[in-house]
Amino acid sequence: MATLPHAARGANAKVWPGGEAEPESAPECGSAGARLLPFRQPGRPSQRDVVIDLSRLVGRVRHPTPSGIDRVEHAYARHFLSQYRTAASGAAGGGRTVRFVARFGVFGARELPLPAVERFLDALERGWSGADGDSKRDWLRLIATSRRVRGGERGSAGAITIIPSHQNWHRQRWLEARRGAQGRLVLFLHDTIPSDYPEYARAGGAQRHLQRLGNALAVADGFIVNSAATGAALLRHADHPYRGRVTVAPIGFDVPAAAALPCAEAADRAADARRDDERPYFVALGTIEPRKNHLLLLHIWRRLSELMPETSPETAPRLVLVGRRGWENENIIDLLDRSPGVRRLVTEHNALGDGELGGLIAGARALLMPSFAEGFGMPVIEALTLGVPVIAADLPVYRETAGDLPRYLDPLDGTGWLAAILEYSDTNAPDRQARIARAKGWRAPSWAGHFAQVEHLLEELDA
Repeated sequence: MATLPHAARGANAKVWPGGEAEPESAPECGSAGARLLPFRQPGRPSQRDVVIDLSRLVGRVRHPTPSGIDRVEHAYARHFLSQYRTAASGAAGGGRTVRFVARFGVFGARELPLPAVERFLDALERGWSGADGDSKRDWLRLIATSRRVRGGERGSAGAITIIPSHQNWHRQRWLEARRGAQGRLVLFLHDTIPSDYPEYARAGGAQRHLQRLGNALAVADGFIVNSAATGAALLRHADHPYRGRVTVAPIGFDVPAAAALPCAEAADRAADARRDDERPYFVALGTIEPRKNHLLLLHIWRRLSELMPETSPETAPRLVLVGRRGWENENIIDLLDRSPGVRRLVTEHNALGDGELGGLIAGARALLMPSFAEGFGMPVIEALTLGVPVIAADLPVYRETAGDLPRYLDPLDGTGWLAAILEYSDTNAPDRQARIARAKGWRAPSWAGHFAQVEHLLEELDA
């Protein structure tokens, strides 16, 4: 039976016990105090075979920049490739066999050769970093060398299958097949937003996500969730008490290569960038869709354009939007494309490499996150790691992962957001400097910590 940490409990929430120790491999950059989630040390590695379903990732090759889910799936593939190498080399701590599968439409379930998977992951990583990388070529090689899963779509008998995305959850037979005979199925739930906030979903998205959750709760032996808030939301969708295991494992953060500096050095570099910039700017990171509340920011910047004439461009703060254009966003796009005031002060980037993005965030006065709902909010973690203050909507998941480091505002408080933006335009604003100083002791979640939790879950499922 699973418990949430006390701070995340609702009146009727089921809760799951955590452990005591934090992984020794946690990075030196960030904050133990801001993290509310318990961690456990991993014990022996799982002795069951592990099968990783990469169905979503192999279908994302046409996208030049990754979503948060893409990064998670990529990290899972990397981690378990490493586990395979350990087992193959006979090193201490090895012992598991790892395989990768994917569903290719009419071709059904295919097993992916490990060397081809590694080449594909390398190509994706090069492309995401902005370096030259032909991921489509390696994708074609991956498909060409894949082979039909023995026994059709049935999972391996006795294996633990992990699906680190929501791909194909609406197909209950696929989930049952992935579980296999006497096997175990573990699903990574990123959020329940489409079902909880249907007004922000694509047409039909809410019903599809409800179907996913129903199937998942009926079939899965365990869930990995990125926050206690996501875990509580999952259990609210259960018709009956969920008898499986739910493990809270915050997503790890890797500093983009161009900004991969020790934390103090990263903060100093960011401070230098801010001092050298005569035109202050703010960054908002995320897909351009209604849930992210870009409309609030664009109305604020249209107002700033009226308050600050073109004759004094150095005093007007800029807004840089980073993210592809999403769905249900006609009013937002109209402002971006047709408002003279917005066009004067707002810049839009639909695709940036990791290094460019890290440098852009490092030079910003603050990261702005006025979202109405989030499952985790990785941009907040990224900004704090780079020593950049955050102004964010007052959401439970932000308080869970970042504590009191961001400056919180109601996502409907336009006047408050305008005042905070004008205040933080001054690099020496007292509140801004105080938050930068406080964040120097902060500790970002690590992939080492994440997979320590995953290993603990696998140990339990071995039994």
